[in-house]
Amino acid sequence: MSTLVGVSRTDQMRALGLSTFAFTVCFAVWTIFSIIGVKIKGELGLNDTQFGLLVATPVLTGSISRIFLGVWTEQFGGRIMFPLQMLVTAIAVWLLTSVQTYEIFLVAALGLGLAGGSFIIGVAYVSQWYEKERQGTALGIFGAGNVGAAVTNFAAPFLVIAMGWEDTARVYAIVLAITAVVFYLLSKDDPAFAARKRTGDKPVSTAQQLEPLKDIQVWRFATYYFFVFGAFVALASFLPRYYVGAYGLELTTAGVFAGLYSLPGSVFRALGGWMSDKWGARAVMYFTFIVSLVCLFIMSYPETSYSVVGINGTITFNFGLSVGFFVAMTVILGFVMSLGKAAVYKHIPVYYPHHVGSVGGLVGMIGGLGGFFLPIAFGILLDLTGVWTAPYMLLFVLVAVSTIWMHVAIRRMERVRHPALGEEKYLSDLPEKPLAKPGTAPKAVTASQTS
Repeated sequence: MSTLVGVSRTDQMRALGLSTFAFTVCFAVWTIFSIIGVKIKGELGLNDTQFGLLVATPVLTGSISRIFLGVWTEQFGGRIMFPLQMLVTAIAVWLLTSVQTYEIFLVAALGLGLAGGSFIIGVAYVSQWYEKERQGTALGIFGAGNVGAAVTNFAAPFLVIAMGWEDTARVYAIVLAITAVVFYLLSKDDPAFAARKRTGDKPVSTAQQLEPLKDIQVWRFATYYFFVFGAFVALASFLPRYYVGAYGLELTTAGVFAGLYSLPGSVFRALGGWMSDKWGARAVMYFTFIVSLVCLFIMSYPETSYSVVGINGTITFNFGLSVGFFVAMTVILGFVMSLGKAAVYKHIPVYYPHHVGSVGGLVGMIGGLGGFFLPIAFGILLDLTGVWTAPYMLLFVLVAVSTIWMHVAIRRMERVRHPALGEEKYLSDLPEKPLAKPGTAPKAVTASQTS
């Protein structure tokens, strides 16, 4: 039995399993433009900036919608909000197939983008079923639904070749609608919502739900998510285009290689949740940022020719990453980003247990906006510089700034001078694992000691 009153392990597994499956389907729909967008680009003769905007537009809706979808889920329950969101999105995906012009494609992409809002619905719903000490693992498993991006990268190219992009979109719409019906029929109201129904209590008002957004710490968490999730979405959409253009690969091969990035960037989120529960989300974030810096530095280096004047004449040699080595770098990058996504969302139910929808919605919105702005920035950089690796240079700078800011903020929070003893105590940003002062063991600090 679960330690939550009236909640069994079977109830928890049902809620987590259904939510993870639904989120996987939604995420596959959300990233469909990474594949069909390549065909649309060719049909409409789009440049890289226009293509980047097309790919990014669904991410805009999926990001902005998270803030109010999170609040509504807290008020009306995930069992209602999840199917409703999926049905509305399925209609938008179906209507996409009748579009003819670029401008209307952008409008249709806004509707398709509601699929991305499913994340915060699932976070708010799943977190209500689990105890605090198990929420990191549970939300990590749920977040593994990001594997939907890999499903699209692996499967959609073959569907497009066999059926055309229009019928591929129709298949996605039908699957999404069926998932909505199955979720509603098999799921239950979450414990908090069910308790309110029994007692007749009114849900927390929208103003109360948004109150924690005044806390600067919430915005810092959102900044981390801008990279670990926003850049993940951006790269999942950009890599097929990159492989086709930079290495001259076929779309099917490019989709498979992009899927090799998306897969670890999704399935290891469950591992990231477990690691955050065991060792602390802070340690996971440091690991994510440091490894990402190494990978992005290597990926950023453009193919270069060198000429050296030697004793017997000019010596010329080239440097560049083979496609195999580059794919390996993306797999490692996807893996650590997956851990980081789970670590960020470990913070939220710990610090804001009664505002998971609103706080998680804001963090998810900012992260999703990274998935909107970054593909556009990638396209602009390609058009302006003509260097294929320029987008990875931008990501390297982003991670470097985030790492420095995180470290400085954490060190400032840890140093609290005790007014009576005149000595420094080191506090944790997260309750579970404080960082020790260099050369010493961590010391427990009570609230009375720091007041």
